[in-house]
Amino acid sequence: MKPWHPSLFAHWYAVARADEVGPRPMAISVMDRHLALARTGAGALIALEDRCPHRHAPLSAGRVSGDRLACPYHGWSFGADGRLCDIPGLPPDIALPDVRVHAFATCELDGFVWLRPGRTGASEPNAMIRATDPNTRRFLWRTCWPANVVDAMENFLDPMHTHFIHAGLVRRDDRRVPATVGFHTTAEGFTVEYHGMPSQSGLLYRLFESKRIVERAHFAAPGSTRLEYAYANGSRVLIDLHFTPRTQDTTDVFVALHVEGRWAPAWAVRLLAWPFLKRVNAQDTEMLRLQAMNKQRFGNRNGASTSLDIVRGALEQFWTNGEWPELPTTREVRMML
Repeated sequence: MKPWHPSLFAHWYAVARADEVGPRPMAISVMDRHLALARTGAGALIALEDRCPHRHAPLSAGRVSGDRLACPYHGWSFGADGRLCDIPGLPPDIALPDVRVHAFATCELDGFVWLRPGRTGASEPNAMIRATDPNTRRFLWRTCWPANVVDAMENFLDPMHTHFIHAGLVRRDDRRVPATVGFHTTAEGFTVEYHGMPSQSGLLYRLFESKRIVERAHFAAPGSTRLEYAYANGSRVLIDLHFTPRTQDTTDVFVALHVEGRWAPAWAVRLLAWPFLKRVNAQDTEMLRLQAMNKQRFGNRNGASTSLDIVRGALEQFWTNGEWPELPTTREVRMML
């Protein structure tokens, strides 16, 4: 198995929807590190390595008792800092052994629980997500894609596959128009801006959108991506996907939809837009599955790229080296989109 670059563990990753984390522990994995996540009786988050140091039972199969997480095997309980707090059956005059479980930093942001899998590193998640107004959020969802994190993120940020995988829904191959694309590096990642695209040729645009004045794609390290659409009527839509690799071949995807300045209650999004978005997700999931299977069959050979593959190089460099690559500040690409 290919090892993860140590620097990647210093970042924050979405690991769960905030509303699905309760007193019943849940097992999560981030880059092959396995954790138990739960809420204490007071509602605080507790995230510990999913292994009791006594006899190695999974803490995710245990239970929360007050502000502690107790092992299901012998009841050893641990605080949010990983400190051993109690051993049932141990006489009160015998001191507890100096035993701890690795504890992880957590926080809640934009409807998700975020976790830093390293002992040290960034003090909080990326600025792009911290700046998002939770009052504009209309939709939260999570899924899992059978793909490496770079392949998964490229899929979301790549417009060139939409004419084929989402033919008719997102774009049509027979309705391509000239577009100029600007790639700009930022402190946390990059922005891709599309010029000359006031509309889109697929059904989703015709049903739910109006004339666009801005179309951008964003990446903020390590795994936050965003599609941003601003409209002539003053409204704006943000589609955020946060990618968290469980393993080299499996990636959790956390989705948030924000709508600013237009009518879009949550029930309407679920009733009207969700069936189409679910279809798009199913199409991407199936293609990523086929891609992963074929990469395994052929030994994960390097792929050929052209100027149309705008984001692949930057994503690969970050996830290979664990740091933001030195790239030109700005470059432009012409394409038929």
